[in-house]
Amino acid sequence: MKDYGLARRACAALTAAALVLPGIASAQEQAQATPVYLEDSGSPFGKLPTDAGEAAKVEMPKLDFTPSATDPDNYDKYYYFVRSETDFQTAYGDIVECDGYARGLASGITYTQAPYPYAGTLAGAAGGMIGSAMAMAIFGSAEKRRLRRVNMRQCMNFKGYRRYGLSKDLWQEFHFEEGLSDMPESRRFDYLKRQALVAATANPQGEELGL
Repeated sequence: MKDYGLARRACAALTAAALVLPGIASAQEQAQATPVYLEDSGSPFGKLPTDAGEAAKVEMPKLDFTPSATDPDNYDKYYYFVRSETDFQTAYGDIVECDGYARGLASGITYTQAPYPYAGTLAGAAGGMIGSAMAMAIFGSAEKRRLRRVNMRQCMNFKGYRRYGLSKDLWQEFHFEEGLSDMPESRRFDYLKRQALVAATANPQGEELGL
């Protein structure tokens, strides 16, 4: 009889749990579905310090040029962003945020094991390391630059900025590319401020390129 009583109490406990758990699971799912945002910030990198006079300290880059026959072929690399009715501080915040998403990317090129019969041998490991290093030096840097361009273009397009082509020489005056090495922070933000000034104040004459 004692065993029967214990079995009944166990069944009752399991039944009660079955009635309660669906409600708990539903509440947990609802909580997980609610997005969480940083307080007073639209960027996961935080808010930038506001300086009303910062734009006056930034040198406006030169944008006027006569396109050569080959310039349009390189507009996927050399361009600038513009969004009308945007102040410098907003544009700077947008560009810094998109730069945060685009920096520190991996090229996807990793160590490759040597093929048979050298697999697992010391000579094979050394050969694999040398081969991977050469592949990184030849292809890795270019791939990281390409990935950065893709991320920047998608992020700025999402924020409503339009893209316009520029000659390589003018582009290099206020832009940078990151391959196997990073841009020093002081220079990085100097370039980003000039890009923000262009994005907020430029009056482009060329054709909008789209994404």
